[in-house]
Amino acid sequence: MKRGNSVVLIGFMGAGKSSVGRLLAQKTGLARFDTDELVVAKLGQSIADIFKTRREAEFRLAESDVLAHLVGQPPGIIVTGGGIVLRPENVALLKKLGVIVSLEADEETLFRRVSRRDTRPLLRTKDPRATLHELFVARAPLYHGAADIRVDTSQLSHDQVAIEILRRIETL
Repeated sequence: MKRGNSVVLIGFMGAGKSSVGRLLAQKTGLARFDTDELVVAKLGQSIADIFKTRREAEFRLAESDVLAHLVGQPPGIIVTGGGIVLRPENVALLKKLGVIVSLEADEETLFRRVSRRDTRPLLRTKDPRATLHELFVARAPLYHGAADIRVDTSQLSHDQVAIEILRRIETL
């Protein structure tokens, strides 16, 4: 399979994908494509509203569609939503795009980060901590299986993470 030259960021919500993606775009001069932003533009609703009115399944279909449109585009920094790895066909598309970098952190760090804002539709439950744990346990193996590079962001600044990614890509 021919791979593209993009840098693809995957990982759990709160791992730092959006912030690190912006820094990588600045450092490399590559365009940044955020699949969540592309889905919002495609469907004309916020992610919270998409999950509420159209449900997660429709979000996931739109996510796969915008991802497919990125294949064959010039190289860029691709920032993905945390659930993009739930569909095997998405993982195949991610591999076509380029190097897959899994941003990771321990569960407690992730919960602390995502609790700062109330913008995570999947955590709008009676017990957000338990929900995060269930999602974390289910998704961690999917991130690990898809990744070419894994970076623990728990103790690093966004800038340190971006520098580490660029350093590790050079050694591939």
